[in-house]
Amino acid sequence: MGLADLHLHTIYSYDGTASLPAVLTRAKQLGLDVIAITDHDEIAGALKALEIAPMYGVEVIPGIEITTAEGDLLALFIREKVAAGLSLVETVMKVRELGGVCIAPHPMAGGMGMKSLNAMSILKALRNRKVAETLIGIETYNGTSIDRVSNHSASLLSNRLKLARTGSSDAHILETIGFGATEFEGKTAADLLTALKNRTTKVRKQNEWGMFKILGSWALNYLGSLFARRTITTS
Repeated sequence: MGLADLHLHTIYSYDGTASLPAVLTRAKQLGLDVIAITDHDEIAGALKALEIAPMYGVEVIPGIEITTAEGDLLALFIREKVAAGLSLVETVMKVRELGGVCIAPHPMAGGMGMKSLNAMSILKALRNRKVAETLIGIETYNGTSIDRVSNHSASLLSNRLKLARTGSSDAHILETIGFGATEFEGKTAADLLTALKNRTTKVRKQNEWGMFKILGSWALNYLGSLFARRTITTS
């Protein structure tokens, strides 16, 4: 079985704290076969990670966590930026045009500025056939979500809609990479895509921290990465 973490942030995100080499090194140490770099409304880090990944022995899926008008959306297997602020349907159709697929991350999760899709938005969007062919998964376990109840709600929604189930860390610091992961037959990103389309992925819960540890660790790492993020934004 292959193992993937499909929701990771780096210093290319406004709230990310880890450099690309550090993320790739950590992923390899944890035994992850595939990771998706999904910085907020930014693809530059994902494309750079794709370029250097062979040196670390981890396969990278380029992606973005896109801020839609209705909530966040993961776009995977794309190499161009998608504008923020569009409707969910418009965003999914843009991703489709770029040859990618979408996953609803932390749906229905609240708190700490979370911008999550609600069940009604997802249900309405899936009435569009082309959207249903592209929005193929729901993140049913988010390893660092403070709203733990939302993981259960996402699992119930996935069962109802018969979408692929994914587990991810939503890591914003190195230590939480792999807290949630997705199991799939095979080892490559191509194998993972097939499993997502066939709805055969499984969720693996690796670890879990309490709210105060998550927030405290992020705050310390955020302060420590200020210079690195400033270098990215000014380069």
